[in-house]
Amino acid sequence: MKPATAAKKLGVYLEATPEEFQAGVVSRDELNELQANPPRWLADLRSNGPHPKQLIAQKLGISTSGLVRAGITEALTTEQINALKEENPDWLVRERATYKEFKAEEARLAEKARLEEAEAE
Repeated sequence: MKPATAAKKLGVYLEATPEEFQAGVVSRDELNELQANPPRWLADLRSNGPHPKQLIAQKLGISTSGLVRAGITEALTTEQINALKEENPDWLVRERATYKEFKAEEARLAEKARLEEAEAE
């Protein structure tokens, strides 16, 4: 698989991976080995970052769209994410509320669909 796909599956920011990882191709067996026995560089990236936007959003409890609205387009380190959490700016409070509402509506619609499906049986 392409390095970008492997990085996504590993939950790391591709541009922060070693050059040989970015330039190569990762087999399914290699990916499984990286997941089972992460090398030092992978463990460090997972722990300290920089992190991809999906993981940043997850750690902040917001959507990736919320990151864009806040003007965050670059990868952030764990330290930077923790500083944002501690600072808790107004935009983060708003985005968390928006995301919570979205997830609640998503759950409501899923439950409605489940009930309709059960009635149809």
